[in-house]
Amino acid sequence: AQDGARVKVRFTQQTACASCQVRSMCLSSESKEREVWALALVPMSVGDNVLVEVTERLAWRAVLLAYGLPLVLMMGGLMLLNIWLSEAVAGTIALVSLAAYYLLLATFRPRLQRTFDFTATKQQD
Repeated sequence: AQDGARVKVRFTQQTACASCQVRSMCLSSESKEREVWALALVPMSVGDNVLVEVTERLAWRAVLLAYGLPLVLMMGGLMLLNIWLSEAVAGTIALVSLAAYYLLLATFRPRLQRTFDFTATKQQD
């Protein structure tokens, strides 16, 4: 791809257990094929080893969307609802609101993916 073009980077995502010596005894050592689109900072070809990066600001934004806001939503809702409702009902509503949040997040996934720009550069061998 030319410099500045978007490239599809394919990689194998491995669990932390993939390098473990006893991984054959465990079911946790799976790996998955993944793909991301990235902005090529230098010209590259199919088969090149590349380094894919995202800015620290965008990484923190992803953490906030995936973990921070759902935690605040669930715990805040639980505390507020527990004032007026029984603990079981408040807990159920908090869990349903958490599921609704992740469903909403999945619905807007294509739009969110456009805001998270990855960059790719050739990795030195």
